[in-house]
Amino acid sequence: MLERAISPPDTPLFLLVAGGILALLTLVGVLIWRLRQNRRRNIDRRLRSSCQGVLANFVIPDGNGEEIQVQYALLTARGIIVIDIKDVEGHVFGSEAMQDWTVIADDRRFTFANPQPGLWDRVAAVKRLTPEAPVIGFIAFSGRAQFTKGQPKSVMLLEPLLQELEKEASVTGSAADGYLMAWERLRQAAIAARMDHLLTVSSR
Repeated sequence: MLERAISPPDTPLFLLVAGGILALLTLVGVLIWRLRQNRRRNIDRRLRSSCQGVLANFVIPDGNGEEIQVQYALLTARGIIVIDIKDVEGHVFGSEAMQDWTVIADDRRFTFANPQPGLWDRVAAVKRLTPEAPVIGFIAFSGRAQFTKGQPKSVMLLEPLLQELEKEASVTGSAADGYLMAWERLRQAAIAARMDHLLTVSSR
């Protein structure tokens, strides 16, 4: 009697499907990451082309013995502008008096802490180092955010803000020269804070 050849069982269909889904999710994740990186580089490029100086993702003393992180500080003809960028999609509802702001999108609803106090703390920290220069701050929301009930104080949409800075740069040129000493002081403070952090880490 001939023995039947025994072949290994076929790979279950669900493993093939699961592998395909995992590969698809990985691809989507990579694409989203690359899109965000490209968007960030585009923002950096536009800021650097429209401002006389740009400091990004740095820390400085907050005046109370601690440090505070700043996403962007810009040297412009208006003085120094501090920007916090928020990438939020949906209808945003918030005000100066509200502790939490709400975002309502098509398929979800969530809240986040009122970003104004954090911005004002950053503006105050920059102002302490550059008292002779005007310092203003904005929370810049990506174009996917909508403020149907009006924009709270210090809030702007990112694209109009970028266009405004680009327009000012084409008109005013190097009008920010009067703030160069203040800007250099801020830059040196950011460098010193970074060096202190590196020394602290290396000594552990």
